[in-house]
Amino acid sequence: MELGLLILAYFIGSIPTGYLVGRSAGIDIREHGSGSTGAANVWRTIGKNKGIFVFAVDLLKGLTTILLSQSASKFKPITNALLTNSLEMDIQLQNEWIVVSSALLVIVGHSYSCWIDFKGGKSVATGLGILLALNWSVALGAFGLWLGTVIMWRTTSISSLLAAIAAPSLMLLSQSPFAYKLMVCVGSLLILYRHRSNLDRLWHGQEQKISFLESDRHESISTH
Repeated sequence: MELGLLILAYFIGSIPTGYLVGRSAGIDIREHGSGSTGAANVWRTIGKNKGIFVFAVDLLKGLTTILLSQSASKFKPITNALLTNSLEMDIQLQNEWIVVSSALLVIVGHSYSCWIDFKGGKSVATGLGILLALNWSVALGAFGLWLGTVIMWRTTSISSLLAAIAAPSLMLLSQSPFAYKLMVCVGSLLILYRHRSNLDRLWHGQEQKISFLESDRHESISTH
């Protein structure tokens, strides 16, 4: 069952939401803007409504995967009710690592989707969905920072980088299991790594902003 959960986690993550939304608008989103299939590039290229839709679906990919993994893991201690407390604790620890492995694989699937030549997004929305399932209060704290800085600077990459730094800091201060804390630290490092091109554009003052007031398309695109 564990192997099946891990395979499922990757394939849920690999659903290329932004790419499919781009195709529905007649473009390959990978050929526009930053080349990412994430919500921010969809927002800037196609429009804010589609960007919000991609963000929501990608968040649900992370949230659903972890809730499914946590629910499946709960069945194991029930079938071992006669075991000693020590062995039950071992099973609980094993379950936590299965959840963590599922979390990492859904991020890998989102960032390196097998359906679109192992390309994808930056895993910010998917990471937030994972964090909501692991520790909702930490997730709200990181999201609050992300949203506040997006409104202030209108640059999602800066907000994502700050949230990726804040999330493990908040998680380490929480009462979450060690495995969950480690996962958030590793996941944040992966998100930071995926933003290395954004860091280069920020350094050269070339990073695009999003707009809350201007309408839909922020890039002249051809659908032919």
